[in-house]
Amino acid sequence: MTPGIVALGDSITRKGPWGALGLPDRSWAWFLAETMSEPLTNLAVDGAGAADVRREQLPRADGARSLALAYVGVNDARSPEWDARAFAEDLDAILAALTARAPRTLALTIPAGLGRPRAGAKVLAANAIIERTAARHGAASADLSALAGPKLVLPAGVHLTPRGQLAVADVAARALGVTPLPSARFPRDRSPTARARFARKYLTDALRARG
Repeated sequence: MTPGIVALGDSITRKGPWGALGLPDRSWAWFLAETMSEPLTNLAVDGAGAADVRREQLPRADGARSLALAYVGVNDARSPEWDARAFAEDLDAILAALTARAPRTLALTIPAGLGRPRAGAKVLAANAIIERTAARHGAASADLSALAGPKLVLPAGVHLTPRGQLAVADVAARALGVTPLPSARFPRDRSPTARARFARKYLTDALRARG
């Protein structure tokens, strides 16, 4: 078995938006791997949908791993060409392969308030597929449906703040039974200066999101 964790997904899994509150500009997968003291192979690519993950990332996730992570579906649910059947087929292939290569596999669901305008019912459909497919393949699932708010999610309603990335890492850790949580391993800087810097960065993103 190749030691360590392999992560598949899109920009949310690839990297954080910027560092703030004493947290580095890293993704939830990095926070989780660091907390578990495991090396991380991060194959996530910006803009990837389930078909991209299946076609381009999955073949690179070769060899056995101790843990496989899949956060797939955000770009599918946001697409006007959303196809539930195609998404289910691609996700089934992804999780079938990952569970065959790792003794533990984790699939994450999607925040219910995804996007501006919101993706709405497509997120509910995607999450049902994710949970059903994970259960069928014996993978764990982590529920992110309640993830919301300006402390965790950037103004466009898709990408996460540094605190949001850490919150996702905590949800993933709980689903896997990992202790201590990443938030204990990476405490936030709560000083007025750190909060002011976060507010400026958030405002910059908000202005950019308005175009």
